[in-house]
Amino acid sequence: MENGSSCFIPNVGLLNFAILLIIASSTLLLFRILYVIYRSSKQLHNRPPGPLSTLIVLGSESGFDFYPFDPNLGGHTAEMLNLLAVMQMERFKPRCYIAAATDNMSLQKARVMEDTLKNKAEAETVGTSDFMQIYRSREVGQSYITSVGTTLAALAHALWLMIKIRPQVILCNGPGTCIPLCAIAFVFKVFGIRWSSIFYVESIARVRRLSLSGLLLYKLRMADQIFVQWPQLKSKYPRANYVGRLM
Repeated sequence: MENGSSCFIPNVGLLNFAILLIIASSTLLLFRILYVIYRSSKQLHNRPPGPLSTLIVLGSESGFDFYPFDPNLGGHTAEMLNLLAVMQMERFKPRCYIAAATDNMSLQKARVMEDTLKNKAEAETVGTSDFMQIYRSREVGQSYITSVGTTLAALAHALWLMIKIRPQVILCNGPGTCIPLCAIAFVFKVFGIRWSSIFYVESIARVRRLSLSGLLLYKLRMADQIFVQWPQLKSKYPRANYVGRLM
């Protein structure tokens, strides 16, 4: 009995140490997450020198939630390219465009825009661009149960892409393909691997409520800044930034 008791005491000590280690690690992780969320909200006031490597997420679906239908609004890709057209592109280079593997049109449109930019200015001014595809976490109409496996595959692919691209800025406006990329970027910030500022511009089509992508980024506080184009959304989601119609 005495030998058994003497063996039991060290085991209890190791168990207590493991519990304390888990509690301490969880507390540090929580404080780190809160710090990242706080610092992310201040990023607009810090303008780093030089151009910023930028990841641009494209998507073809429209997701309109209001009537009547406006045929001039276009989908996510059209809105993003319209937004890029009024930006100072020399500040955002090199640029990497990403679209879902099943999206055959978005990257083609981005290539046309990049070719137009290079024809108007010197290549050194515009900067280089790259085009990639990512596994889609969920197809339109796909059940949430079957999307678990595809989401895991998309996360793994997003991890590989983020390690390869290492962007300083991520621009997205609604397609579900942005969620795995933003999630990996947020994890990288928490663990100090890479700081990527995430800017989410909600689609002009969203009048009454955020899209699923926007809602996830808003609720989980993964995006540095969320911009909406209708005052109704600002009233419903006070942490969003109302900027009026951009497109």
